[in-house]
Amino acid sequence: MNTIHMTRRSLVTNLAASALLAHSGPLQAQGLSKIVVSKDPTCGCCTGWVDHLRQAGFSADVIETSEINRVKVRLGVPNDLASCHTAEIAGYVIEGHVPADAIKRLLSEKPKAKGLAVTGMPTGSPGMEMEGMAPETYEVVLFGPSVRETFARYEGARLL
Repeated sequence: MNTIHMTRRSLVTNLAASALLAHSGPLQAQGLSKIVVSKDPTCGCCTGWVDHLRQAGFSADVIETSEINRVKVRLGVPNDLASCHTAEIAGYVIEGHVPADAIKRLLSEKPKAKGLAVTGMPTGSPGMEMEGMAPETYEVVLFGPSVRETFARYEGARLL
């Protein structure tokens, strides 16, 4: 009788734990702000970057526009920091292939800045992974009217 009771207790405990684990992913995703990504309709690497964000728990809306440069100007992205896509999240601008963990850090620390940028399209950055190609080292730049500094350095997706 004790064995059956323990088995039932174990079963109930395991079911409760499974239910909690099943809900932990969506609960984490609900804690992150929605990111709105503007990209050119023909850009494949931008789609790869959005997939990276979604895998990291972000909810992402994508706006396809052939006038992406107008979006950059409207949001105040400096020309020398421009990349292939521009996003908005929680009042910040995210330009280019910025890793999801850098965005999470930005949202956590809330610095006084306009946003983060990765200039160009570094090989190995999120969305720019290329089989057989060594990842490049690149900087994530914190930028704004009164600030421009290195926020983080990466080699591919690895924080240095």
